[in-house]
Amino acid sequence: MFVELVVRWGAWSLILLLQSGGVAVFARGCPARCVCRPDPSEVNCSGKYLTSAPEGCSSDARRLDLSSNKIKTLGRRQFFGLQQLQELNLNDNVISMIEVEAFQGLHNLRTLHVKNNRLKIIPVGVFSGLSNLRFLDLSENEILVFLDYTFRETVNLQFLEAGENDLVFISQRAFVGLQNLQELNVDRSNMTSIPTEALSQLQSLTHLRMLRLSISMLTNNAFRRLHRLRSLQISHWPALDTLASNSLIGLNLTSLVISNCNLSTVPYAALRHLVYLRFLDLSYNPITAIQGNLLGDLLRLQELHLAGGSLLRIEPGAFRGLAYFRMLNVTSNQLSTLEESAFHSVGNLQVLRLDANPLACDCRLLWVVRRRLRLNFDGRQPTCVSPEAVRQREFRDFSEKELPRMFTCRPARIADRRPQESRVEEGTTVLFSCRADGDPAPAITWISPSKAVLSSTGRLRVLSNGSLEVRFAQVQDSGAYRCVAGNAAGNETLSVNLQVKGFSRNRTLTFYSEEAPYSQAAATNSSAQIAKPYPFDAKTLVIATTMGFLSFLSSVAICFVFMFFWSQSKGQIKHTATIDFVPRSSMGGGGDGADAGRFTMKLI
Repeated sequence: MFVELVVRWGAWSLILLLQSGGVAVFARGCPARCVCRPDPSEVNCSGKYLTSAPEGCSSDARRLDLSSNKIKTLGRRQFFGLQQLQELNLNDNVISMIEVEAFQGLHNLRTLHVKNNRLKIIPVGVFSGLSNLRFLDLSENEILVFLDYTFRETVNLQFLEAGENDLVFISQRAFVGLQNLQELNVDRSNMTSIPTEALSQLQSLTHLRMLRLSISMLTNNAFRRLHRLRSLQISHWPALDTLASNSLIGLNLTSLVISNCNLSTVPYAALRHLVYLRFLDLSYNPITAIQGNLLGDLLRLQELHLAGGSLLRIEPGAFRGLAYFRMLNVTSNQLSTLEESAFHSVGNLQVLRLDANPLACDCRLLWVVRRRLRLNFDGRQPTCVSPEAVRQREFRDFSEKELPRMFTCRPARIADRRPQESRVEEGTTVLFSCRADGDPAPAITWISPSKAVLSSTGRLRVLSNGSLEVRFAQVQDSGAYRCVAGNAAGNETLSVNLQVKGFSRNRTLTFYSEEAPYSQAAATNSSAQIAKPYPFDAKTLVIATTMGFLSFLSSVAICFVFMFFWSQSKGQIKHTATIDFVPRSSMGGGGDGADAGRFTMKLI
């Protein structure tokens, strides 16, 4: 009895040990050098230095792991007997060739990993029989091209990982059959343009990730027919500096990432169609400003990330119309301030990342400091850089009593308010000065008589020192110009006047006689009040007529002389000519017996 108990205890211990996976099982249906586990049915041959797929796997196996081996080739119907297999892992081998129908018979396969191998091309028909495949990883190979109908058999594929390849081209019909694909990743390839026609086959695509490409421009309709796409990620395209105005048209994105590229401005025209967008990330682009009133079409936008850029300013009204806006991340830029007027409603703002900016702690940032307990700074407190009195102090360090005294501004003031009036003639260049001081430094704006805001370009331009330059003044430039100097604490205005006197049209057309000069003052009067003088006098007419007649006679004389010398060069000229002729018969017959005739003609 005791021996029987010992045997039973030993048998149960062995079974438990085997089920725990502690040792290799060399039982029926398990290849040598592999570890097999019955529940779930798994065959693990990872890292066994296999040079080919092993034989002898149980037909009930659900998982087969052949990763980290030295397998080079997969032959036709390589796994035909494993009809219950659901997951096959071939990662980290040296596979350079997969024959057509290599996976034939794997009707239940859901996941296939072929990552980090040496595939250069995938023949059409390789994935034949994988009608139930959901996940396919082909990343980190050396694939150069996806041919037409490469994935035609994988009609239920939902996720395709194709990154880290040497792709230079995706054929227009490569993705035919992928009507259920939801996510596609194409990273670090050699493509120089978006494979628009190929992507348009993916009618169910919801997530598209394209990283580390060498594309410099997104053309119009780059992603057409992708109406179900919700997330688009474009990142690490160092050459990308332009988005055509209709490059994203037709998309219903909720999330858009265009980061680590070369955009110098926010692509407002391309974004205006994305009325469902909630998340926008433009981080790590050399963008210098977020302009006012240009993001209002993004009605549902909730988050904007523009970290690590070159932001110098966020203009008033930058987020006007964005009623759901709750998070702004502008960390690690060159911002000195962020005014409350930039937002549609600061009450909706929940998260604000302002750290790692050279912040000037004055009245413009007072609204942020007063909300320092309610706002979420994501664990990174903003820090003052100027003025010197508060340098390196974090916002949370200020007490409520200090705020009115520390966060102050001095209103803008125009230094020289003496009247400036200029009366000039057309074509003259005029300069009006407008110098102002204040804290923060005020912005100078010039307004024309027609109420237009003048810019730093054009014939009427604002110079960097705040002066207004009117080049080659015209009559229509006349009127009162206003200089507005303003900062967060207040504005001040200065008016200047310009009067431009026009030239008379007759000044450049009239010849004046010495006897009757036509005064410049008279030339400015209306032609309806003063008769126009006769444009030529008698002396001028006589001189002009004589010169014309003499020119005519000279031309005729030259022609006669030329003809005379030409005739002399031909030798002696005969003055008579003798002409022989045969008269026609009076009877209408032939002229055989007729006498020849002759006459002499004198040449005159």
